[in-house]
Amino acid sequence: MFVWSKLTASRSADTWEERFAQSTDATLVITSFPGRQMIRLEVYCEAQSRAKAIQKEFGGVVTRLKTQNWAAHSSQTPPPVKVRDKFVICAAKTDAEIKQARAKFPNREIIAVPADMAFGTGHHATTATVLRLLVDEAEKRQAAGQKWTMADLGCGSGILAIAADKLGASRVWGCDYDPAAVKISQENAVRNHTPKVRFTKVDVLKWEPKQTWDIVAANIFFDILESAFPQMVRSVAPGGILMLSGILKSQAKACLATGKRAGFVVEKVVTKGKWVTALGTVKSR
Repeated sequence: MFVWSKLTASRSADTWEERFAQSTDATLVITSFPGRQMIRLEVYCEAQSRAKAIQKEFGGVVTRLKTQNWAAHSSQTPPPVKVRDKFVICAAKTDAEIKQARAKFPNREIIAVPADMAFGTGHHATTATVLRLLVDEAEKRQAAGQKWTMADLGCGSGILAIAADKLGASRVWGCDYDPAAVKISQENAVRNHTPKVRFTKVDVLKWEPKQTWDIVAANIFFDILESAFPQMVRSVAPGGILMLSGILKSQAKACLATGKRAGFVVEKVVTKGKWVTALGTVKSR
């Protein structure tokens, strides 16, 4: 594992996020400092050549890291995130730390997702928005006395699938193209006492759904969404919901238009910062 790092002006944070938003071989971490106008950029890469290419283009320095030291070299432990009145997402790793979180937030369910290589700790606007929509949809189905199932496409850390299980889903499955993300998701499922959630390595672009789910969530890059719309639409059960995120505002119009042609019917669009999340149904097949 290699990391490229550089200090730069805080006003440029959005530009840097957009610059690496679609990178599949580089993960950006931005650290801010209270009272300072500078931020620290860190881009983590498996390949030294990728890190060196970034250095050549933007300056900065490149260092080599051991994979297990990722969390130690990334930004400081993020604060807990509250989701509606249901969850607190925190970076607890051990049972003792989870117990402390439960004592601090006695009226909420704890989801422990340590900082790791996989995307999805609940702090990013896309993950946070999908979590809130998931809580809302689960409450509707619970109030109606309906059993429901959920699929998490591009599971990252497994946070959405774990949340679905804790919200009462009868069957939950998550997948990711990255085997490291699948492994981390499985570890997080054990950590959060949701062992029934299954995670497998799947490339959604080559995926052929063999079953359907009442709620399908896909928080992945917009170009993957566009290409995978036919598969995603087929994976939604009759009367089910499709949630999409990972879309920049500048990409939303074209992305949702592609979804519409595939049979996605947009019912709600939530914009948080420069990110867009869409929820909808699919046309009867």
